[in-house]
Amino acid sequence: MAVVRPFRALRYDPAVGGPLESLVAPPYDVIAPEQREELRGRSPYNVVHLTLPDSEEQAAASLAEWQERGVLVRDPNAACWWLAQEYVGPDGLARRREGLVAALRLEPYENRVVLPHERTHAGPKEGRLRLLRATRAQLEPLFFLWDGTVEVDGLSEPELEVEEGGVVSRLWRLGAEFSDALVAELAAAQLLIADGHHRYETALAFHDEDGSEASAWLLAVIVPTGQEGLTIFPTHRVAQNAGGASGTPIDPPRESLPGPVLYRAGRYELLSGNGFLDPEVVDRFGPGGVTYTPHREEAVATVDRGEAEAAFLLRPTRIEDVWAVARRGEVMPQKSTFFYPKLTSGLLLLALD
Repeated sequence: MAVVRPFRALRYDPAVGGPLESLVAPPYDVIAPEQREELRGRSPYNVVHLTLPDSEEQAAASLAEWQERGVLVRDPNAACWWLAQEYVGPDGLARRREGLVAALRLEPYENRVVLPHERTHAGPKEGRLRLLRATRAQLEPLFFLWDGTVEVDGLSEPELEVEEGGVVSRLWRLGAEFSDALVAELAAAQLLIADGHHRYETALAFHDEDGSEASAWLLAVIVPTGQEGLTIFPTHRVAQNAGGASGTPIDPPRESLPGPVLYRAGRYELLSGNGFLDPEVVDRFGPGGVTYTPHREEAVATVDRGEAEAAFLLRPTRIEDVWAVARRGEVMPQKSTFFYPKLTSGLLLLALD
C-alpha cells in the first residue's frame, strides 16, 4: 500500500529572499550549463545553487545559511498541498494539470507499490546520492502517476503562484479533512514513477545506508491520470549513426506518424514495430551518438544540416502502455516518455531532519 502523509514544508519567504520568480528553476536534469549560469545570476538564493551546486558541501552550507537568515522557513504545521500547472504544450494547446503534493514513504520496487518504467544509469545516481548525504533534504519533488480521478472544488486564492519557463504553478494548502480523505484513498494505490527514476533509486540507497525513519520519506507530486491535462509527448532520437536500422520507404509523413519512422539522406522509412513500442523498436537497432528532442522539425533539420546521420521520429507513448510495461515488471529505454511540463523546483522542499 502507498503511504502518504502531510509534511512540514521548507519554503522560501519572498520578503527575505526576493520574488519567487527569481528563486525557482526547472529540475536539475534538464538544465544546460548556460541556463545554470543564468539561473544562478537571477538570485544568490535561486534553488539551482542547491540542486546544481559547485560542490555538495557548498549546497549543504547554503541550505543551512538560508534557513538561519530566514530565506527558507519551515512551516510549523504539517499539510498536504494541491498543485495546478497551466501550460501550452509542444502541440500549441493550452492545458491544466493537477496533483497532490505530499510526503511519500519509500518502497522497494519488489513490493510493487511504486513502479518504475525506464532504465537508469549509475552516473547520475552517484552525484545525487552525494548531494542527499550532504543536505539531508529532498530538494525537488518527484513526479508520480496514480490511475485514478480526483476533483478539488472550492479552492480560493492560491498560497503560492509563480511562472517559470512558460508554466504557471499554483499551490493551495489543503485542509486536514480533505487531506485525510486523499491519504486514505491512496492507501490502496499503485504509483508509477513518471519523472525522477534516478532520484527515487538514490533515495532508496540513502535510506538503506542511513536507516533513519526520516530518510524513509521523499517529496512527491501524485498526479491522477483521469484528467485531460495529463499529456505525454514523443521524444525523437537524433543519431550520429543509425546502427542497423532500415525500413520501407514512404512519402513524407503528415502530422500523425504511421509508426516509428527513420529519416536520413532526405528520405523517410517506416520501421517495423513487431509489437514493440516505438522507443523499443529504435533501441533494438542500437543507434550510436543519440541525442533527444521533443520537436520533430528540429530532428529532421539536424540531419539536413549534416550534423547527424539519421533521425528516428516517434509517436507519443500512450499512458496505458506505460502502465502495462510497469505492471509486467519491465522497463523501457531511457527517454521513452516525455511528460510535459516538468515540475518546477523551489516551491516546496522536504527536510529529512
